[in-house]
Amino acid sequence: MTVREIRLYGDPVLRTVAEEVKDFGEVSHALAEDLLDTLALPGRAGVAAPQIGIPARAFSYGAEGQRGVVFNPTLVETSGEQGGDEGCLSVPGLWFPTRRAAHAVVEGVDADGRPVRVEGEDELARCLQHEVDHLNGIVYIHRLDPSTRRGAMKQIRRSAWFNG
Repeated sequence: MTVREIRLYGDPVLRTVAEEVKDFGEVSHALAEDLLDTLALPGRAGVAAPQIGIPARAFSYGAEGQRGVVFNPTLVETSGEQGGDEGCLSVPGLWFPTRRAAHAVVEGVDADGRPVRVEGEDELARCLQHEVDHLNGIVYIHRLDPSTRRGAMKQIRRSAWFNG
């Protein structure tokens, strides 16, 4: 089992648009395994490749009884709305109210390059949107309303883990 270290907010890899995965085989399978192993720790719903320092368009998810890895995902459908606090492994210990769609569908491919479609409500929908954001260089705090974001940034700058 290979649990990879999570990159923290301020690391440039988290603000970089990840590269499309074009080669499927041994390397994609190793990345999928690392993403699932890193996800397996308690309290985790998703891990994007940039969060473990790899600028590839891939993420693992594990919420509402579903678990897997998607390469080159595209958010193809969203509907409804949900509120609630959201957190991120790259912003440890901090949770902020974040609006997301209540239903989301992602399409991409698996580690062999075969088409996959993941559809979810509530927590899984939030996870899918959050992880696709990571692949586009967006950390959830950038989606907060301006006032909440200012407060979030103050808390981040005061965090013992922040090296900004």
